[in-house]
Amino acid sequence: MASSSSLSTRQNSYDVFPSFSSQDVRRTFLSHFLEGLKSKGIKTFTENGIMRGDCINSELEKAIKESRIAVVILSKNYVSSSKCLNELQLIMECRDTLGQTVMTIFYDVDPSDVKKQTGDFGKAFEETCHGKAEEQKQRWSQALTQVALIAGEHSVSWLV
Repeated sequence: MASSSSLSTRQNSYDVFPSFSSQDVRRTFLSHFLEGLKSKGIKTFTENGIMRGDCINSELEKAIKESRIAVVILSKNYVSSSKCLNELQLIMECRDTLGQTVMTIFYDVDPSDVKKQTGDFGKAFEETCHGKAEEQKQRWSQALTQVALIAGEHSVSWLV
């Protein structure tokens, strides 16, 4: 856990860094979520203008490290993206080393499938891991297990 002195000297450029699979949530949940944060004056990182790829570029890494809170929106295709998995790995490292708060939203996925990498979520994870080093797969798996243990919001409990 981070010491209180490291927390007080840490530079926070953003209140919230959202980590998500745009394929699942960009046109549905995410726009409402971001608008709600904005209406409350919460400064949220958005990737407008940043090139995204399989690895976390320096701008994304900086944004993750300089956010007070990371909100991980776990969805069916979250693990289909190496980029999302790399973000998650860094977010969980920041939680451990910087004391960053991490919140979870389980969007149409079962928290148990995330924790154990089972079901369709697990199949997608295995496909993404195909051809990757075993050490990388283990780091991603550990990050998924850790994030699934954080109490969060589950979309099945939302009123329609």
